[in-house]
Parts: sequence; structure tokens; C-alpha cells
Amino acid sequence: MAGNREFNYRRLHSLLGVIPVGLFLIQHLVVNHFATGGEESFNKAAHFMESLPFRYLLETFVIFLPLLFHAVYGLYIAFTAKNNTSNYGYFRNWMFLLQRISGVITLIFITWHVWETRVAAAFGTEVNFQMMENILASPFMLVFYIVGVISTIFHFANGLWSFLVSWGITVTPRSQLIATYVTIGIFVALSVVGLRSIFAFV
Repeated sequence: MAGNREFNYRRLHSLLGVIPVGLFLIQHLVVNHFATGGEESFNKAAHFMESLPFRYLLETFVIFLPLLFHAVYGLYIAFTAKNNTSNYGYFRNWMFLLQRISGVITLIFITWHVWETRVAAAFGTEVNFQMMENILASPFMLVFYIVGVISTIFHFANGLWSFLVSWGITVTPRSQLIATYVTIGIFVALSVVGLRSIFAFV
């Protein structure tokens, strides 16, 4: 019974990491990428997102609650997992270990990012191009954001591979190999989008 419960929790954890949290990540990266078009372009995109109807309900039930479950259960997995990279240096074992490490880094980064932006906005600070420009003017914060964004994207892309296996979508070695190449491509493409967005504010 406990085994079935844990199996279902892991599947739910995997599902929420892709839908809706992963989809929100992609949407967030796309909105931020408007910064490459200049200050006005980014501010328009950010204002559009802030003016969505039922925004607070959407943020609570589609983003924050699923993210909270994914983060809390993900920490449980990270600190109870038996990593065996020292004995077996296979690619997937390393991806398993990096998934756990990137999950912890991602949680730290997202917590700080939400504090700097969403919480600040709740107290009346406007989330705009200038805010991000001021944050990233610090060399430390620039490096922190680069590491955080890359870690978050890796965690999503590699987690997508696990999701496909967990949900029985890729069951054969060939399909899993194809999924590996596809998820690596997703990681590279989203990383380009994320880094271009960061440097657009610098």
C-alpha cells in the first residue's frame, strides 16, 4: 500500500513538473525574451501578463501550489535517493544525480526570484525592465541568475525525459534514446532564450 502511494506521488510529482510548472517556465522565458526587443517591448509583455483576468487565482492554483508540491516532494526524493555514480558512470546515472542537484539549485533560485519580483510587486514595486536591469547590474546577481536559469532549464528538460518514462510514453531503448536527443535539444534551445533574455537587461 505504501509502495503504491509513493509510486503515485512520484508520478504526480513528475506530471506537475511538466504540466503546469514546465509550461509556465516556457511561457515565462518567452515573455522575458521580449527584453531583447528593448525596454518598451518587455514592459508591454510584462504588463499584459499582469493584467490577465483571474491572475491571482491562476498564479495560486496553476503555478504556486503545484510548484510547492513539486518542490517539497522533490527535496524528499533528492535527500533519500541512492546515487551510484561512483560505482556506475553511465550517462543516465549522472543525469539522475544532476537532476537532484539542479532541483535544489532551482528551488533556491526560484525562491529568491519570487521574493525579488512577485513579493516586491505585492508591496507596490513595479515589475519592469528597469527592475531587472537594476538587479542584474550586480556581477554577483548576474552570475546567480545565469546559474539559476540554466539549472532550472536543465531540471525541466531532464525531468521531461523522466516524465516520458514514468508515464509509459517511452518504453523501448530506442524511444528513450530519441527522447534523450529531443530533451537535450529543448535544453539548448531554452538556454539560448534564457541567456539572451538575461543579457538583454545588462
